[in-house]
Parts: sequence; structure tokens; C-alpha cells
Amino acid sequence: VIEQVRGRAPVIAGTGSNSTTEAISLTRHAAEAGADAALMIAPYYNRPTQKGLYDHFKAVAQKVDIPIVLYNHQGRTGVTIQPETIHQLSKVGRFAAVKDASGGIDYASRVLDLCEGKVAVLSGNDTWTLALLALGGSGVISVVANIAPREMRQLVHEFLNGNADRARRLHYKLLPLMKAMELEVNPAPVKTAMGLMGFISSEVRLPLAPMERRNVDSLKKTLKECKLLK
Repeated sequence: VIEQVRGRAPVIAGTGSNSTTEAISLTRHAAEAGADAALMIAPYYNRPTQKGLYDHFKAVAQKVDIPIVLYNHQGRTGVTIQPETIHQLSKVGRFAAVKDASGGIDYASRVLDLCEGKVAVLSGNDTWTLALLALGGSGVISVVANIAPREMRQLVHEFLNGNADRARRLHYKLLPLMKAMELEVNPAPVKTAMGLMGFISSEVRLPLAPMERRNVDSLKKTLKECKLLK
């Protein structure tokens, strides 16, 4: 990816692991390869305490010199990176942002209040993007942007440039696509959509399974209504 992008856009490499040693190794490799930042999910399965989360992320930050984007997704990991923990981490390393996919409005508000601008909040759910921007969030790590990148980018930029009404209209225009990306567990719907549009193979690896036919039909209908598929 870094070779293909050739500096035209920042590359954030996913380097999270529930093994701190492996997370350090992956993040170090990303930095040496030229990644601009690392995206790090909270350790999954072993469900560390907040002290464990703090020590885990701090250990990685002490070994690498690229910014880290924390990834909070309680549904996939069993733990929440509490805003207070993010605040403490902001004092000891280059923690540039948090991608939040499970905390929502109150969580984002608390992070922004505690960190006073030192840690950006990025939406991890497309449907939350406009609301989090209104709170002071900085953007989104988006699923729907894989199939409608121009419109999703425009939504964010319109709001940040003071055009809230235009951003709101784009939100409602994209909302059917956003909801279609939730027909089954991510990334099956977005890969299926990209496959239908001719960009990539829609194949998913086990334990993910291909989308059920009725959901594929619903996805096709939405793509056609949004003029992304003939």
C-alpha cells in the first residue's frame, strides 16, 4: 500500500494485537516500511484492566516513533479504552487520535473534554460521523468511503468548512448505504459491494461466510438506488 500510494495520502497501518510483544513488532515493522501512523485495537480475548491497557499501549509507544491511533470497539474486544486511560496515555506517547466504534456521543464528549485537543476523535461508525463532528470530532475511518469516497469526504469537509446544512444533506443521502454496510458483519457487506461494482473480489476468509442471498439482493437494490450499480 505504501508503495502504491507514493506519498499522496497518509497510510495508517493496523498493528494491533492482544500480545504486547507482537504489537511492538508489527508497529515497528510498519514504521520501518514507511507508514505514517499505526491503528491499534485494544487487546482482544484476554480483556485487560485499564492498567493493563495503559501499560500495553505505553510499551508500544516507547518502542516506535510514529503516531498511534487507538481503536475502541468493545463489541469486538470485550473491553473499552476508557477516556481517562486515553487522557493518561496522551501524556506519555504520541497518541494522536482514537477511533471510536462503540462509545458514541458521551464517550466522544468525555475524550474531547479530558484531552483538550491533544487526542482527536474519529468516528468508527459512518452513521455517527456528523454527530461526532458537531461535538468537535475530526473525521471518520469509514466503511462506506470504500464505495462512495467522494461523497463521504465531502460530508466531512463541508461540515469542517462551516457548511452544516450541506453536510446534513450528504448524511441523509449516504444513510441508506451506511445502513446497507450493516446488513451483516463488516467487512462482508463492503467487500460484496465492491465485488458487485467490479473493484475487487467479494471473497471473504473463514470464519467469515459469504453474505446470505436475501442480504445480497437487498444490498444490490440499495446500490442501484444510489446509482452505484446498473
